Amino acid sequence: MPAKSRAQQMAAGAALAVRRGEQKASELEGAARSMYDSMSEEELEKMASTSREGKPRHDNQSDD
Repeated sequence: MPAKSRAQQMAAGAALAVRRGEQKASELEGAARSMYDSMSEEELEKMASTSREGKPRHDNQSDD
């Protein structure tokens, strides 16, 4: 499942970093914390690897 926005892609990247042990779970907040709790490493990797080009900053925005 690809990320729908830059914010979603970045949150997935932060959650993935915790899954890999590169960051502490206590540093996560908001969407990144939810993703960490509910998604597998494989799902996070797919979402985090989505290209940011052409994506809005947030899902409800139509352009940058």
